[in-house]
Amino acid sequence: MADRKATVRRKTLETDIRLDLNLDGAGKAEVKTRIGFFDHMLTLFTVHGFFDLALEADGDLEVDNHHTVEDVGLALGDAVAQALADRRGIRRYGHAVTPMDDALAVVTIDLSNRPFLVWRLPPGDFTAGGMDVLLAKEFFRGLSNRGGMNLHVEVPYGENGHHVLEAIFKSLGRALDQAVALEPRVRSVRSSKGVL
Repeated sequence: MADRKATVRRKTLETDIRLDLNLDGAGKAEVKTRIGFFDHMLTLFTVHGFFDLALEADGDLEVDNHHTVEDVGLALGDAVAQALADRRGIRRYGHAVTPMDDALAVVTIDLSNRPFLVWRLPPGDFTAGGMDVLLAKEFFRGLSNRGGMNLHVEVPYGENGHHVLEAIFKSLGRALDQAVALEPRVRSVRSSKGVL
């Protein structure tokens, strides 16, 4: 099996993102988006998914955090798709349930190449470190669309915004780790169609 690594550069008038991803890493994160809380979330995703991620993003933070967070999701999705290539031999599905104090997050992934995001959270203003759940949703939408993921995120309960978002990002790492794992019984791709 070839190295499952990717290098992505995304440069727009709003952001400049440089990203290296190794799906078969050890959980090493070098993340600098200049949004401290977002860096923390991406580090948790990396550590709990056993990926290696080197990411640097320069964005128009004087406007707000939106462009940077969304574009990092797009770039990370591109990297996942690039590293998986034809998706041969992967388990395809991943599911993780992660508690964080008062919050519980469930993330389920199908690397089907048919992007779709389901985002279900309880009512509330979940905000932490300049990031809220609607902004996090934009990251997940970009990741799903560019990564070819059917991605379901559900938080059945939670009160603290930091805990809610942390549980989601940890679950994302754990679920994606399962989905990209190699399954020796899968000789081609895990689909009755023969292609993903």
